[in-house]
This record gives sequence, structure tokens and C-alpha cells, in this order.
Amino acid sequence: MSEAIATPRIHVSKTTPTPFTLRVSIGLMGVLIAVLVSGFNEHVTDIDLADIKGILGISYDEGTWFTAIYEAFQISAMAFAPWCSVTFSLRKFTITMISIFALMAFLAPFMPNLNSLYVLRSIQGFAGGSLPPMLMTVALRYLPPKIKIYGLGAYALTATCGPNLATSIAAYSFEYFGWKAVFWEAIPLSLLSIALIAYGIPQDPLRLERFRQFNWSGLLLGFPAISMIVIGLIQGDRLDWFNSPLICHLLVGGVFLFIMFLINEWFHPLPFFRIQMLKSCNLSFSLISLSVVLVLSVANMDLASSYLIEIREYRPLQLVPMTLIVAIPQLIALPLVAAFCNIKHVDCRWVLAGGLGLMILSSYGGTFITSDWYGGNFYLLQMLQVFGQPMAVISILMLATIGLAPTDGPFVSGMFNMLKGFSNIIAIGLISFMETWREHTHSHHLLDHYGSSHFVLANLNRHPESLQMLAKSVKDQATVLTIADINLVMIGIASVLLIFIPLVATRIYPPFLNNISKSNSPS
Repeated sequence: MSEAIATPRIHVSKTTPTPFTLRVSIGLMGVLIAVLVSGFNEHVTDIDLADIKGILGISYDEGTWFTAIYEAFQISAMAFAPWCSVTFSLRKFTITMISIFALMAFLAPFMPNLNSLYVLRSIQGFAGGSLPPMLMTVALRYLPPKIKIYGLGAYALTATCGPNLATSIAAYSFEYFGWKAVFWEAIPLSLLSIALIAYGIPQDPLRLERFRQFNWSGLLLGFPAISMIVIGLIQGDRLDWFNSPLICHLLVGGVFLFIMFLINEWFHPLPFFRIQMLKSCNLSFSLISLSVVLVLSVANMDLASSYLIEIREYRPLQLVPMTLIVAIPQLIALPLVAAFCNIKHVDCRWVLAGGLGLMILSSYGGTFITSDWYGGNFYLLQMLQVFGQPMAVISILMLATIGLAPTDGPFVSGMFNMLKGFSNIIAIGLISFMETWREHTHSHHLLDHYGSSHFVLANLNRHPESLQMLAKSVKDQATVLTIADINLVMIGIASVLLIFIPLVATRIYPPFLNNISKSNSPS
């Protein structure tokens, strides 16, 4: 069995390393643009979903499936795209997926009915989800050791800066160019990325012989498993979680199939995931850490946006300054953090701890929220994320990837990106669950308090119209208390991870000093 598992590695290692040149760097830039565009489109359509539903006549329930189907196919694709990139060649596969993605974006406004739009979104989701794994793959394969960490910083850009920039793109696309631009904004940059990749990424030979050992069982188990879990988490709050037979079947069945998928991957001679790699403490810890950091990042932005939209009735255009405060400075912070971590005497574990500390401090500040806050009150909390997120993500990527062979890139990128997608959905599900639960709890307590007040009851008897004002006041205050509660939960989750950093993770050195790390015992 061990010989069978090692077969793909031996075959791939015969590929001659490609020298890093200006032309290759242009190709890498094309892949980065493609991944950013994929992320932009995902978030832009979510942000402008209310306007899209109104224009197309889509109900609230139908709109949730508009998002759920896209996310399910996107995250599923992340698991299987690395195998496709090796088989069909990274260059051809990436260009094909970008082309399909752009074509679906162009056709979206012309769909004759909702079902056809669902089909289009599923195809676009699969194409968009196939792109993020390519960025980590090319960074591990082509970048020389001295600058490899900057490639990891570029990947971190897609996880931290990209989602925040999407709010600005969504706002300006809809407000100034109309609803069709919400879909079409992806087309120009997609065409640019195709040109850059076609010019810069070397063409590998096709390896269609891999189909002789194609992992059919992994595909038939993994694709529905991931899709079922994602849809269950997205639709869970709307359908009242396990009180809904549909959610029970999706989550329980999805988890069962996913466990079977992992067992299959362990024994298959040509797996999509090399599960044996999880024996590395640093890789396993990094995957868990990435999940926590992404949950914290999503919660930080979603809670602030939720408050401003629900309490202050902000439009997406009014959220732009707050999101740009996080996004734009990270264009400087990411390379600075990467350069800092590339120093021999810097232990990236403590950089990770520092990043988590800043994110915890941001969440702690959010616990002091009141109904009098406005957009400006969130600026300082968002600024803490500017360095906190890059410090955490780049350190995690270093812990996971330093010391891996280029041939391990497809396996690691598949695991990382699938988990990245899962983390975003878990964050949305967790926040939705806590918002519903805590808001109901606080609303009941507030209504009990007001109901026992003789002054309030007397005022309602004299002025019945004040009942509407009371209802709004209760809802606003319950929302504020809920946001404070969720911030406390985020602090607890991050603190647990902070404790485990020195206990689990081992010291690693920058890529060009990796030979030193092999002669040092874990500290």
C-alpha cells in the first residue's frame, strides 16, 4: 500500500524545475488577479443580493438558494481542482476555468428564468472555486526560496484584503453602472488574467494517463458531501436547524459521506488529498488556525456591517470607507509582515500570537458597542485588523508550507482552500445561529422589563403610536447586546488557539534557511 501511495510523487518529481523569470512572474500576477476576481464576484453578488432580488423578482427564500448553490459548487471545486490542474496542465486548466467564469458572468443577466440562473450560478461557482488553489500551487512550485514567503503573502491578500475590497466594488458597480454591472464587473479583469497567464505560465504536458487511476469513489463521496454540508450550514438558520428534516439529512448525511471520503483518500493510490500529510503537527495546527482566523475575520466585518445596516440603515456605498480602512493599508502591511517573517531570528509562531492578540483586542473593543455608535466608532477596531489579519495568515501559511516539496503543492492547496471556504460558511452559520438565539433571548428580557414598568404601560395607553417606537427600540437594543455577545465568543475561540500555539506548533525558519530548521529540535 505504501508503494502505491508513493507512486504519484515519484512520477511528478521527474519534472524539470522551471527557472523563475520576469515572464513567470507576469504569469503569477495573472493567477493572483484571477483569484481576486473570483473572490470579488462571490462577495459582490452577496452584498447586492437584495437589489438583485428586487429587480429580478426573486423572493427571500429563492435568494438564499441563489447564494447556497454558488457556495456549494465553489467549495466543492476547491477540493478537486488541484488534481485537474496536474492532469490537464496548470496553464490550460486555469485559463479554461477563468474563461468559463467570465462567460457565466456575461450571461447571468440574460437568463430567462430562475432555474436557468441557478444552473448558471452552479457552473460559475465551480469555475470560480477552481481558481484559488492554483495560486498556492504556483507559489510553491515557481517561487525561489528567498521570495517564496511573498507568494504566500499574495495568497493571504485574497483571504484578507479581497473580501473587504468587494464591498467597494459592489457599491460602485450597482450605484453607478446598474445591476448588470454586479455580474459584469468580473469580465475585464478576467480577460487581463487570461492574457497574463497565457504569456507567463509555462505549458506542462498533458497527463491524461492519470485517468487510469482516477479516484471515482473520492469524487462520488466528496462532491456531494461537501455540497450537502455547505447548503446545510447556509440554510440552517432560515429553516431552524435540526427542527428541519432537510437540514438534518443534509448535515448528518454530509458528515457521514465526508468521513467516508477521508477514509477513501487514505487508501487510494492517486488521492485528491494526501491525508498522511496531516501527521505533521504544523500542517494540522495550521489548518485549524486558519479556520479560526477566518471565522474571526468574517465576524469582525459582518458584525460591524450588520450593525450599520440594521441600526443606522446604511447602504453598501456608505460602508465603503470602513471596508477600505481594512483593505487598502493591507496592500502595504502584507509585504511588510512577509519581509519581517523572512528574517532568520523571527519566530513566526510569535508573529501569529501577535496577530491573534490584535484580533482579540478588536473583538474586545466591539463588546463596548452601544446604540449610539456610528461608522466612525468602528474605524479604530478595523485598523487593528490591518496588521492582525496579515500577521496571523502569513504565519499560518509559513508553518504549513515551509519544508514541503513543490509536488506537495496540489495536495496542500486543495486542503487549505477547501477549509478556507468551509471556514467562511461556518462563520456565517455560527453568526446567524447566535444572532437568532441571542436576539430572541435579549428581546424577551427587554420586553419583560418594559412590561413590568408602570410608566411605560401608562405611556402606551395614552399614546398608542409609541408602541411602534418601543418595538424598534427593543429590536435595536437586542441587536446591540447580541453583537457584544458574539464578540465575547470570538475572544474565547481566539484565546484557546493562542494557548495552543507554543504547545503544538514547532519552530520553522524562512524558506531560504530551511536547511537550518532540519538541524534544530522543536522548541
